[in-house]
Amino acid sequence: MQEYPAIRRFGEKLHMLRRQRGMTIRELTSALGYSGYGYIHSIELGKSKPTAELVLRVAMLFNVTTDQLLRDDLDV
Repeated sequence: MQEYPAIRRFGEKLHMLRRQRGMTIRELTSALGYSGYGYIHSIELGKSKPTAELVLRVAMLFNVTTDQLLRDDLDV
C-alpha cells in the first residue's frame, strides 16, 4: 500500500481539531453527517483518503481553510 504523507497529516490535523473541541469520534462523525465512525477513524489514522466533500465539511465545521487542512506547511 502506497503511503501518502499529506493524507496522514490531514488525519493528524483532524484528530487534533477534534480533541481541541473536546469531541469524541462518534460526535465528530455525527457532526459531519456520517452514521458509522469507522471511516472517520481510518482517516484520522491516515489509512484512508478523505473525499473532497469530507475536507470541505471539516473545514466548515472547524472554521479553518482547506489549505490549512491539506497543506503540510500550514498548521491549524
